[in-house]
Amino acid sequence: MKLHAAPRTRAVRPRWILEELEVPYELVKTDGPNPLHPLGEVPVLVDGDVTLFESPAMCLYLADRFPEKKLAPAIDSPDRGPYLQWLLFAETHLESLVLDVYRGAQVDHARLKLVLDVIEARVRARSFVVGDAFTAADVVLASILHLANTLKLLEDRPGLLPYLRRQVERPAIRRAVTY
Repeated sequence: MKLHAAPRTRAVRPRWILEELEVPYELVKTDGPNPLHPLGEVPVLVDGDVTLFESPAMCLYLADRFPEKKLAPAIDSPDRGPYLQWLLFAETHLESLVLDVYRGAQVDHARLKLVLDVIEARVRARSFVVGDAFTAADVVLASILHLANTLKLLEDRPGLLPYLRRQVERPAIRRAVTY
């Protein structure tokens, strides 16, 4: 298995998952255009005949590829739907708003507040976003919340910071950000 990656990109997400899984993989550091990605970007995950170029797809794929590691609820688990929902909610709603702030673009602050309210209500008294175990949904959500926190968007969010802290204190994320 190979992960084509560069620092400070969405590649941290599948790399974090790979580190949580403790499976062997090769990290291919990419500085320029990546010919395996249709837009020349990273990350790209190659696993035998499977090549993926979207980080949420990689996270879902890896969590399902190694079910014994329990980074995804089983297909027949009542937590499976909420797991998919929260992973995609973070990617679809939160990330676009946080990236607007990062890029200095016009930001819909009312929408950002609403999205953060929804997430904060969910994780305020929970260790994990779904169920009672760490999953790939926590990887995606925490990675975006980490950027939001770096941008000082969580300063008045006491219900989000303990959740975020628990996720980013995991040893696997520390390994995943080291290049």
